[in-house]
Amino acid sequence: MLQTIAVGSCVLVQGLLVRQLENGKVVVRVGKETYAGKPVTAKPN
Repeated sequence: MLQTIAVGSCVLVQGLLVRQLENGKVVVRVGKETYAGKPVTAKPN
């Protein structure tokens, strides 16, 4: 499943969901690299 995360205030990463961490962050994989950050959700209309 694809997941988009915020790694910094202006940096977003989209990759395959690896796992969810206890602190609310998620880990995604892009190629051989993994990134942890806050999940990005769509704004309700």
